Amino acid sequence: MVGLGNPGPDYRRTRHNVGFDVLDRLALREGLLFETTRPPEGYPGPADFAWARLHDPDALLVKPSTFMNRSGLAVGALCEGARLRPQDVLVVFDDMDLPVGALRIRPHGGAGGQKGMLSIIDSLQSDRFPRLRVGIGRTATDAARHVLSPFSPEERAVVDASLDEAAAALLFWLRTGDVERCMTRFHSRWQEGTSSTRARTRDDE
Repeated sequence: MVGLGNPGPDYRRTRHNVGFDVLDRLALREGLLFETTRPPEGYPGPADFAWARLHDPDALLVKPSTFMNRSGLAVGALCEGARLRPQDVLVVFDDMDLPVGALRIRPHGGAGGQKGMLSIIDSLQSDRFPRLRVGIGRTATDAARHVLSPFSPEERAVVDASLDEAAAALLFWLRTGDVERCMTRFHSRWQEGTSSTRARTRDDE
């Protein structure tokens, strides 16, 4: 499982790093720590990613330490070294086409203009891998500046709730290996949550 973002403190908790945030939330939930100084046992490639090992089931949580537009270098090397198929990897990334905090799971698809996904698709020579998209909202001005900006306090409250939901969905996928069941279980739940949030917002107006 791969979360996308940019390395370093300057990018922490920005919109573009929400893929990292989801994996951090899952690791916190499961009591895991990310390793940065050595590669996973049995992996012969370079350790150009942070990783944590989940044991139930056995899986790696991976945060590439390359910058976003070069994410495929780390993911491609890891898949080759660990002999993973594209469909064995789920990628978590930010999506400007979704409202802030909205979540969508898909079994495969294009990159939607997201440069990290473009890099991974190019490296794997396939787009046939599952993905979880996390909404960061769209801006009418500079998109590049938008994705590198932090969430507002109001947005952060919404995103923090979504991180818990995303972590639960990822754990369900890891334990079942069934992306269709995961979609069926969580999409209706998220839709109900969105409707409830809208109702509360109307009541507060």
